[in-house]
Amino acid sequence: MSTLTQQIHQRANELGFELVGITPAAQSETIALYRQWIENGYAGKMGYLEKHLPLKGDVRQLLAEAKSVISLAINYYTLDPPKTLAEDPARGQISRYAWGDDYHDVIRQRLSELINFIKQTAESELKTRVCVDTAPIIEREYAQKAGLGWIGKNTNLIHWRSGSWYFLSEVLINIALASDTPAVRGSCGTCTRCIEACPTDAIIEPNVLDSRRCISYLTIELKEEIPKALRPKIGNLIYGCDICQEVCPWNSKAVPTDEPAFQPRAGNFAPKLLSLIGMTQQEFSRRFKGSPIKRAKRRGFLRNVLVAIGNWGDRRAVPALKDALTDDEPLVRSHAAWALGRIGGNTAKHILRTQLTVEDEQEVITEIQDAISETQQSSRRSDSNA
Repeated sequence: MSTLTQQIHQRANELGFELVGITPAAQSETIALYRQWIENGYAGKMGYLEKHLPLKGDVRQLLAEAKSVISLAINYYTLDPPKTLAEDPARGQISRYAWGDDYHDVIRQRLSELINFIKQTAESELKTRVCVDTAPIIEREYAQKAGLGWIGKNTNLIHWRSGSWYFLSEVLINIALASDTPAVRGSCGTCTRCIEACPTDAIIEPNVLDSRRCISYLTIELKEEIPKALRPKIGNLIYGCDICQEVCPWNSKAVPTDEPAFQPRAGNFAPKLLSLIGMTQQEFSRRFKGSPIKRAKRRGFLRNVLVAIGNWGDRRAVPALKDALTDDEPLVRSHAAWALGRIGGNTAKHILRTQLTVEDEQEVITEIQDAISETQQSSRRSDSNA
């Protein structure tokens, strides 16, 4: 390993990147599989992934002068929520990665410091390109090549010593650095826990994820209605999902990070659902400023909360759902109707029928009509069981 490569490893570690590896800038070896994944429709409504396809075949499309790829991983694991909170249907579960500050901001700042260090150390003119999650690069391929881990059956990068609770990032650089070529240690073996544990059967085969069924996609990337057939399977997950990582045996070795930015913010750790449903746009913006949760926007986040309330099924939520049924956003109103239909009862049915007389959005009208039918079916089931 050259002196500069060693220095980059050391400085990256000092900046909080636990895993670092360097590979030559080269064409992707998995682009054909990725293209087939797109063609199969598994990207769902994430049209930007197909738009980025021409750039993903070679990192030199992003930086023509690139000669090396520095792959980095920073740990965001903090703690496991107590079962009493995690399994409480009156509380919403937020993916660990979104408990703290927006990782994009945190990592970009660290990478900027790393680049400044390289500029001061390298004896040549430096050209770089920073990639943090949103850049068109197949980052897990380069991370695996660099020895940061292997791509597990749940499609996450897994490290043998510390699991998969990592944010990945890359620096493309115009210096031919000494490459890291360690043998990848560990594997999933015959384990299929992640596949079996997924509530929506999104992992359709080892290493193949159908985003259209993935709860993280449904609650974050999808901007429209969540398919009705999948709503009951989401449970109380209101932003993202960690299930395929929680059941992974390799994550039993995870060590909590001491990074302050990734520690849970107040209110992001198993919040009560009824404390979220009435948020105005101003309150949402203030509460989630600098948080990954802002990506879902208020309408998407409240949609998720309403699905969780419908799955909770407690009639104490009816007054709040009545208010949500008159929200300015049709997406919120439609999912409030669904939640009322799930809860059922005469009060819910009356609220739905009243709103039906004034609703003017067809998608919401359809949801209300379906919800009224659901309350009637619930009443018949209750009568037959009496």
